[in-house]
Amino acid sequence: MTVLEMFSQSGILTLLGIGVVFFFLIIMILAMIALHAVVHALKWDTEPAGEQPVAAPSPSVSVPAEDSGAVVAAIAAVLKDKKAL
Repeated sequence: MTVLEMFSQSGILTLLGIGVVFFFLIIMILAMIALHAVVHALKWDTEPAGEQPVAAPSPSVSVPAEDSGAVVAAIAAVLKDKKAL
């Protein structure tokens, strides 16, 4: 088997592999579109009327006044270490 024959076989194998991947991706996209249509047709994509989701309260972070000095000191120490590098 010559080098030219080996290159031609490797090219064919590469194109075949790429073709299989793209074929699978096309099949997967079509399956996702079909699943979307089924879910929408069966109305599984809407919330029941009585069970509307309640927005969770956003956590508020408050730093006590006595801790603000410690935070400033920590930030200053990190910046000093960073400048030392």
